Amino acid sequence: MTKARKAEIKRLIDAGEWIHVTGSRKNIKQTEFYLVISGLLEEDAVQELSDYRHHKMTNRLQHCLNVSYYNYRICRVLRLDADSAARAGLLHDLYHYDTARYSKTSPAIRHSKYHPMVAAEAAEHLIEMNPRERDMIEKHMWPVTKPVPKYAETYIITLVDKYCAVIEYLAPQPARFCRWVRNRVGSRK
Repeated sequence: MTKARKAEIKRLIDAGEWIHVTGSRKNIKQTEFYLVISGLLEEDAVQELSDYRHHKMTNRLQHCLNVSYYNYRICRVLRLDADSAARAGLLHDLYHYDTARYSKTSPAIRHSKYHPMVAAEAAEHLIEMNPRERDMIEKHMWPVTKPVPKYAETYIITLVDKYCAVIEYLAPQPARFCRWVRNRVGSRK
């Protein structure tokens, strides 16, 4: 990609005309996916997620957008309920508190078990959730959370959530990832 193209994309992002997901260069505003989530994306409660850091290298809104997009794409390929997967992905971490502070003040209830219920409750105020969406949001941390997911889409969101966490953490730091790989491979010799 040329410097001019990168500068143009940055200008479009700053103007709100281009939305991307980590690991993709597509403008999701030009996809069918965007039609599914655009109304939710405009909600203040969703936009406020950008105020919270998430997985050290991104914010919670970007993470939710990433999960929503990849969840939608996989479910669509598998001919599952892709629209519900997109909505649940966008709302799966809909909580408005700092996770680091939560862990220090409430060590008895781990954040990983607690936040899916908070997100589901907050999502109820934005949409009338169907059973799949509720299952995806409440159980996206499975197997940490119990009981077992009921739907294929829920298993997919659990994997997509972890995949997105990894790419969000490593994609902005390729040198750090390369060092990590060299150290791991070098230690096996």
